[in-house]
Amino acid sequence: MAFFMKTMISNQVKNLGFGGGGSEERKEEAGAADPAAAQGMTREEYEEYQKQMIEEKMERDAAFTHKKAERACLRVHLREKYRLPKSDMDESQIQIAGDDVDLPEELRKMVDEDEEEEEDKDSILRQLQNLQNMDLDAIKEKAQATFTEIKQTAEHKCCVM
Repeated sequence: MAFFMKTMISNQVKNLGFGGGGSEERKEEAGAADPAAAQGMTREEYEEYQKQMIEEKMERDAAFTHKKAERACLRVHLREKYRLPKSDMDESQIQIAGDDVDLPEELRKMVDEDEEEEEDKDSILRQLQNLQNMDLDAIKEKAQATFTEIKQTAEHKCCVM
């Protein structure tokens, strides 16, 4: 209890400026008041440095926001492709970035390749469906005629056959 009282009274005396240690606090306050001196720069240099730091931070934030919007755009594209429910958060991120966001170039190439593969698969499926509608007897006769022509041509040109 005595320790508690002693610290309370000594703190009050220090705040009044009568006790020792007041000069240390004044030095700390002076150092905090002039950060340019603490950095070893003049006032103008320090202000220029602060402006550069703020500009760099703004550029980083803008780049980060743009990247987030690109990712959101990719997620929206994938949701559309696979018919998944839309996300309001992704759409808001795209709007925050200014709606000029598109898929990154590398991802655009990958998406285009996927679309081409899907188109090829679609065309193969269409051809298989068309095969059901074709006349198989006519195809068989045409194949046999072609085979016999090739066989006769080979017999005339080759003595071994």
